[in-house]
Amino acid sequence: MPAMILAQGHEEPNILRIHWDEFTFGVIAFALFALVVYRMWPRLMAALDERANQIEGGIERAQKAEAEAEEIRQQYREKLEEAHREYARELEKAKEQRAAIIAEAREEAQAEAQRILDAAHAQIEADRQHAFAQLRGEIGALSTDLAARIVGETLADTAAQNRVIDRFLDELERSDTASQAEVR
Repeated sequence: MPAMILAQGHEEPNILRIHWDEFTFGVIAFALFALVVYRMWPRLMAALDERANQIEGGIERAQKAEAEAEEIRQQYREKLEEAHREYARELEKAKEQRAAIIAEAREEAQAEAQRILDAAHAQIEADRQHAFAQLRGEIGALSTDLAARIVGETLADTAAQNRVIDRFLDELERSDTASQAEVR
């Protein structure tokens, strides 16, 4: 095809030829662009630097905030652990107090039981002595009556009555202790 175009008489355009109108427009546009860039470059760089500083400052603030949050979290953990230790100490103290109260109450109960038991023994002994004295008096009166009926005369002398009664009761006690010794 190129051979045909030559044959028809068309000349090929020169691609190296300068188009002055396009060249002038390009130079003016480049100059304007260079002027705008030259004037705007410091502002653009200042804005980029400021933005970079803001980003870096934001990162630093975020890191500081994260460090503070971690410090607060650590303080919280320490306080929580301290609270757990304090709770355990208080619980142990309460257990010790409970054990001491129980032991004290047990001792008081044992002391009270012993006191009641001693009082009961003393009362029983007093009642036994009182009963023995009453029984001795009744036995003495009965034995005096019996002796008066057997002998046929009254024992009006109180001293004589008491001697007879004491001798009779002593003989009874001796015979009673002798029979208890034989049983053992």
